[in-house]
Amino acid sequence: MAHSRFVPNQRGDRELVRFPEGAQIVEEHELDRSNFYDPEADYSSFEGRVSDRDESSSILKIYSDNPNIKFFRAGDPLSFRIQRRNFGECQAQVRDVEPDYLIIFVRDLRPCWPRREDDYFRRGTALIFSSDRLEERVREASRHRHALLRRREDFFNQLNEVNRFLWSFDQQRVIVSAQYDRKIERLEQEKLEALSALTSKKIDQARIQRELITLLDELDKDISHYRIESSQGFNRWGHDHNTGLPVMKRPAEMTQDSRSQSMRAID
Repeated sequence: MAHSRFVPNQRGDRELVRFPEGAQIVEEHELDRSNFYDPEADYSSFEGRVSDRDESSSILKIYSDNPNIKFFRAGDPLSFRIQRRNFGECQAQVRDVEPDYLIIFVRDLRPCWPRREDDYFRRGTALIFSSDRLEERVREASRHRHALLRRREDFFNQLNEVNRFLWSFDQQRVIVSAQYDRKIERLEQEKLEALSALTSKKIDQARIQRELITLLDELDKDISHYRIESSQGFNRWGHDHNTGLPVMKRPAEMTQDSRSQSMRAID
């Protein structure tokens, strides 16, 4: 079953888009644009409670419901004092961070726990912590989270574009197919026109061929008619004599009587 959602487009407007069944839809309210960072808030202070310790009470495991303790790193300095006590502060360093827990190292508990020899640092003791390093880390995390939100928003827009394409794929397929059908029809029409023009040219060329053949025949007749021929007979004895070939004595000119006798001999 298809789903419909109002989603922002690339122009920043909202439009109704139908998504096919199975499409991954990211609701806009899930795209948290706020990083919840309040510049006026004090992120350096938080509360915790001793959940475990070693025998010397120098290594303490602290439970805290403040989610920002996850930004601590090993070696970060912090100070603490006992809640509802007017003692001083103890200095400590972070050794490890676990979900909802801090493991800290305290070199000297006497400034904040001036106990007697028979007293010890009890489990469950409530502590007030202070750390400028934590406030700095929260500020850095806020800026980084803001960048991640912007990146997530870009991915959200890309996902919407992908979903919009997948939903309209069949429609786009029909449109593209129709476009190419029109191109094919236009090419077929151009093909018919080109073949028709070629056939017309063939007819014209055949007519011109016949006309040229007729003209050439007439020209050949005229050339043959106007050919100039020599009116003098060919003197073979004179030709051989001029070229230096061996010839007999020049024969005597034929008289009318000798010509007549020759004709009668032929008859």
